[in-house]
Amino acid sequence: MLPDSIEQVIPHRGAMRLVDKVLDWNEQRVVVELTVPWDGPFHEARGVPAWIGLEYMAQAIGAWSGCRGRNRGELPRIGFLLGTRRYNAETGHFAPGAVLRVEARCELVDDNGLGMFACRIMEGEQVLASANVSVYQPDDARVQGLLES
Repeated sequence: MLPDSIEQVIPHRGAMRLVDKVLDWNEQRVVVELTVPWDGPFHEARGVPAWIGLEYMAQAIGAWSGCRGRNRGELPRIGFLLGTRRYNAETGHFAPGAVLRVEARCELVDDNGLGMFACRIMEGEQVLASANVSVYQPDDARVQGLLES
């Protein structure tokens, strides 16, 4: 079941919430969508720098984790971006107003909270960026009081 709003599955709020909604998810993958802002903390004259795509990917992974937890009645948990391998961007900036789809496929998730995801950022059918992203989500890092019943 898809969340009604992205805030139900990720702890990010305000200007630091960079993804807009979950389009699809299952135990192996998630697809989120965002509209590149015309202003904001990362906006430059030509748009949002492509290196911010790494945070788009991390928030997509957070949404995947949040969807899994939501199905178990849990609140979103804080996770940590450990690193990336092979971040490849086909553009220097994401254009303001562009609607992007971020896909994250779980390659590995261990009981200790470590995970590896294959991610890509798409505009239509064009791949704008791709990477393998390593994350860590400890059991004791929880965000309390974000969701209403």
